[in-house]
Amino acid sequence: MVSEHSKQKIYFVFFQSTMILSVAILLFVLIFIFYGGAGVVNLNFLVNMWSHREITQGGIFPAIFGTFLLAVGVSVVSIPLGICTAIYLNEYAKENLLTRTIKLAIRNLAGVPSIVYGIFGLAFFALFLKLGGSLIAASLTLGCMTLPWIITASEESLKAVPNSFREGSYALGATKWQTIKTNVLPHSFSGIMTGAILGLSRAMGETAPIIMVGATFFIAHLPSSPFDKFMAMPYHLYILATQHSSPYAREYALGTALVLVALIFMLNLGVFALRYNLRKKKAW
Repeated sequence: MVSEHSKQKIYFVFFQSTMILSVAILLFVLIFIFYGGAGVVNLNFLVNMWSHREITQGGIFPAIFGTFLLAVGVSVVSIPLGICTAIYLNEYAKENLLTRTIKLAIRNLAGVPSIVYGIFGLAFFALFLKLGGSLIAASLTLGCMTLPWIITASEESLKAVPNSFREGSYALGATKWQTIKTNVLPHSFSGIMTGAILGLSRAMGETAPIIMVGATFFIAHLPSSPFDKFMAMPYHLYILATQHSSPYAREYALGTALVLVALIFMLNLGVFALRYNLRKKKAW
C-alpha cells in the first residue's frame, strides 16, 4: 500500500514534469521563431512599404499599421460594451433562470471557433449592412469575437471584490452607482484590464475572420478610411508561409511572426505592470 507521503511525492513529480514540459514547448516555439526570423528584422523591415515582387526590398509597415488600426477598432467596439455588460450582470441583474442562461450563453460563445465569427461578419456586417470588405467590418467582427472573453473576465473581477465593500458604502447612504463607481470598479479594474488585453491579444493574432471581411495581402497605400481594405500581420504571415513563391518567403514569414509576438508581448507586459501597480495600492 502506498503511503500518503509517497503519493505526495508522486503528485509533486507529475505536476512538476507537466510544468517543465509546458515551459519547454513554449520556449521551443519562441526560439524557433527567433532563430528563423531575427535575421530579417531591422529598421527597414519595420518602416518600409511592402514590395510585392521583391520582398527583400520592402518592409511590413502597412501590416503593422493595419494591425494597430484593427486593435484600436476592436478596443472601441468590445471593451466598453463588455465592461458595461459585466457590470449589469453582476451588480444590477437579479439571479434567476434568465440571467443564468445569458451567462451560460456568453461562456459558450467564448469557445466558438473564430471561423464562425468570420462567416457571421461576412454575412451580417459585410453583406447585410453593406460595409463590404473593410477595416470597420473586420473591427466589428473581431469585436464580437472578443466580447464574451471581456464580459467573462470583467464579471469574475467584479465578483472578487468583497461584498463588505458594497455593504459599507450602502450603510453610509451611497447609491448603487456611487458604490460601483467608488468601491467596486477601482478594486476590480486591474482584473478587468487584464481580461480585456488578453481578448485583444487573441484578436490581433486571428487570421480566419479577417480574411473574410477585408484583410488583403498587398495594397500600395495605407488605409485612410474605416471603409478601406487593410493589411494585417496574421494574414500577411499566412500568405508568406503558404503561398508566396519567393525563396525568402519563409524567412520573412518568421520575421513577421517575431514582430507580432513582440508586439503582443509588449502589450501584455504593459498591462501586467499596470495591474501590479494598481494591486500595490490596494489596502484590503
